Amino acid sequence: MNWSTKAWASINEIYVQILDLPFLKELIDGSLNQETFKFYLKQDSLYLAEFGKVLAGIACKLEKAEHRESFLNFAKDTVAVEQALHRSYVNNLESVVEASPSCLLYTCFIHKQLATAPIEEAVAAILPCFWIYKQVGDYILAHQFSQENPYQNWINTYGSEEFNQAVHCAINICNELAGQATPVVQNKMIDSFVLASKMEWMFWDSAYKREEWSVNSKLEYNEEVQ
Repeated sequence: MNWSTKAWASINEIYVQILDLPFLKELIDGSLNQETFKFYLKQDSLYLAEFGKVLAGIACKLEKAEHRESFLNFAKDTVAVEQALHRSYVNNLESVVEASPSCLLYTCFIHKQLATAPIEEAVAAILPCFWIYKQVGDYILAHQFSQENPYQNWINTYGSEEFNQAVHCAINICNELAGQATPVVQNKMIDSFVLASKMEWMFWDSAYKREEWSVNSKLEYNEEVQ
């Protein structure tokens, strides 16, 4: 059994809970509130900006040239496509100045993995953003009631063959890295994969709730205090 098979088996319950989220159920039938979807897109735009930096950082640490090239392409192409998709729904993404708690947690986690963990764990931490989105896209395409869905462009993007190829490339790189790693590192890669998958659940759940900080997070700066 290769690493990715074990990894997916370890998050099967999480994935089932993701499919059961109201956000995705309402996305499938097109009934999702448009303001909720916009909130999600704006938070996802903030996430993707950091995700792209992590992908580029991973590329710099990978040993094999083809792996580096793949991750640089992920950083350049995949994020650019998703950002363009976001702008097709929301013109003023830049109006968001603050990440939600769940968004901030997720981006801090992948940055921490890049900065402090072995490269194998960092790669495993970004895989759920590829793999779970692909699985969700395929699931929605197979279960949606009608093609007349206001969110069809989003659905088609994550169910596309182009995205599928990127996902399989990322999975294959993880398998190759795991195949050269010790059992201890392989298990830590799964731990990283599972934790990031939990944050995928949190991200969609928090978007549906339009999660905000429960305290005033704006700090006043006193220029007289140096």
